Amino acid sequence: MIDLRSDTFTKPLPEMQKAMWAAEVGDDVFGEDPTINALEAKAAEMFGMEAAVFCPSGTMTNQIAIKTHTVPGQEVICHEYSHVYNYEGGGIAFNSGCQVRPLAGPKGMLEAKTVAAALQNPLDHHAAQSRLVVLENTTNKGGGACYDLKDLDAIKAITDAKGLGLHLDGARLWNALVATGQKPGDYGQRFDSISICLSKGLGCPVGSLLLGSKDFIHQARFTRKKLGGAMRQAGYLAAAGIYALDHHIDRLAEDHEKARLLAEALNQSGWCKEIETVETNILIFNLKDDRNVDTFNQHLRQAGILHIDMGQGKQRFVTHHDVSMEMVKEVCGHILKLPA
Repeated sequence: MIDLRSDTFTKPLPEMQKAMWAAEVGDDVFGEDPTINALEAKAAEMFGMEAAVFCPSGTMTNQIAIKTHTVPGQEVICHEYSHVYNYEGGGIAFNSGCQVRPLAGPKGMLEAKTVAAALQNPLDHHAAQSRLVVLENTTNKGGGACYDLKDLDAIKAITDAKGLGLHLDGARLWNALVATGQKPGDYGQRFDSISICLSKGLGCPVGSLLLGSKDFIHQARFTRKKLGGAMRQAGYLAAAGIYALDHHIDRLAEDHEKARLLAEALNQSGWCKEIETVETNILIFNLKDDRNVDTFNQHLRQAGILHIDMGQGKQRFVTHHDVSMEMVKEVCGHILKLPA
């Protein structure tokens, strides 16, 4: 099978496995796992932030961040496509007791003018208090789009002026950094908290990190404990993260090229009416109205190709290191063999 459903299907490569088995471990609940401590320090330093905490998943790091920034009854502002709103099991309501104000914007990205217009009047006792803005980079449902720093600065100016927190769901931030040439420190100086994922394009089996100030991360650890995210000898997992940060970031450019090759084949096939601009490793496209979705899906399945059918003719491919360039070329060949 050639699995283009998600970059979450990546498996640790042999060298990463060796690093995992060689890890020195301890009890992280007591702060005594040296490999976890090293990973947290490494990530915090990369982004120019004071501290970090290692968690099992990006959903947990996002939910911990939201809980730490807010109190029940406040409001979280995010894009209507955002992961924290659509794909985290209603966690904002369940964990934080906050309401969500989902906003529209191009390709899953918020614009400063839209954020400014959505803020509640802090003197209106009828309204929930706007407390936190959550951005996502790259955007999942937005087709892997990347924010420009100037657009982040415009939103940051609003949150600073109004006393709101600014959190980044950076599940695929590594892809954005490689695609744009931006630096981790560009984000550390703009966000109050950042969630970064290790188990997607970087190929780790498990793990995400939440970054922030020392005080913020201190409070975040209390929430991690309450959610059951405090682990013991998890340094074996952290070792995979250290290896990935040292060896797997630059190679993401290859995944972006794979997505571009797939887009070219789709464009040539005559089956697509719209293909989202490919910026990173996520490719979203719409089939033409006169083309049969079932025929398209069956054609790929019969060739051993897995992808996501998002409904209403919208489809998604996600490239990653477990799908080689040779596999991508094979997929392109099958796409070009779609019936006329």
